[in-house]
Amino acid sequence: MYYALFGIVDMVLQILVWVIIVQIILSWLVAFNVINTSSNFVRTVLDALDRLTAPLYRPIRKIMPDFGGIDFSPIVLILAIQILRRLNQGLMLETGATIL
Repeated sequence: MYYALFGIVDMVLQILVWVIIVQIILSWLVAFNVINTSSNFVRTVLDALDRLTAPLYRPIRKIMPDFGGIDFSPIVLILAIQILRRLNQGLMLETGATIL
């Protein structure tokens, strides 16, 4: 039971990391005019990713100083998620959750 719960938490955190990476890459492609935002599909995907990640970036952006045009909040968030994943794995080992 515990193993499944810890596995689900780990999977959700890993999916969140991939969502952040996709959002970063798409923002770069839009910034360098590789992808045109006049496409309805591209605009919808960008809006959905922004709605998913903006609430996570907001507290980090409040704390971090302004670095001009460079936004380090996705990197900080990915590092925080990786720390949470390690803590999750440690809790799994502490509780003795095993594969049945």
